[in-house]
Amino acid sequence: MNLDLTGKTAWVCGSTQGIGKAAAIELALLGANITLIARNEEKLKDVVKTLPRKKNQKHRYLTIDFSKTSQIKPRIDKHLAKYPEVHILVNNTGGPAAGAIIEADLEQFNAAFQAHVLAAQLLAQAVVPFMRSAGFGRIVNITSVGMKQPIVGLGVSNTIRGAMGNWAKSMANELGKYGITTNNVLPGYTTTTRLEKINETRAKTTNKSIKEVEQDLIKDIPIGRFTTPEETGAVIAFLCSPAAASINGASIPVDGGRLNGV
Repeated sequence: MNLDLTGKTAWVCGSTQGIGKAAAIELALLGANITLIARNEEKLKDVVKTLPRKKNQKHRYLTIDFSKTSQIKPRIDKHLAKYPEVHILVNNTGGPAAGAIIEADLEQFNAAFQAHVLAAQLLAQAVVPFMRSAGFGRIVNITSVGMKQPIVGLGVSNTIRGAMGNWAKSMANELGKYGITTNNVLPGYTTTTRLEKINETRAKTTNKSIKEVEQDLIKDIPIGRFTTPEETGAVIAFLCSPAAASINGASIPVDGGRLNGV
């Protein structure tokens, strides 16, 4: 099986923690040069130092706050002028806050749409020309199982994930002929700071302890536990490999079997 990404450059968004960081590590282990993208420069500096590094591997970072749409294109263009090569794009950013959809205001929807869909569009428009020239490209979006099975209490997130799913399928249909694949990875309950915050909110609204909330969630997971970021990162890395060349337009749950349906 060809998993070798030596000489390939991967941009990984939201990569200072959680699933994004885990994906960056897995891609580096396969030989890719990593460009970390996030809004906190100090954290980016720390993570880039810890990435696995083989001979001739070069890891960099790019500071972008996806909530500030106007800064995305100028910063990307400046970086590409200096380092004009991208083969892999992992779209990932923090999910919208928890809450009932009927209580969400328009600004919450607008902010989430900008940070997820518009940011992904700007990134893709910037990097796809380089992928086409190379005859190799991988776009992987880290979304949520809420894209297929809406999660109670995550109304805005469910809505935006659905938009990302259709964006990705459209990209897959258009770009596949150039050797560029576009896929979604759908994490379920994963041991990240986002899950911690969601469980804290649920505990407050249900008058339960954090432990009770966690056990309630685990009851619906066939493997009997939460998924780790590393497990999800491994799936992302595989989709970016040469071995996954025929997987295109797919949405792959990494949720321990919780998603109802086949």
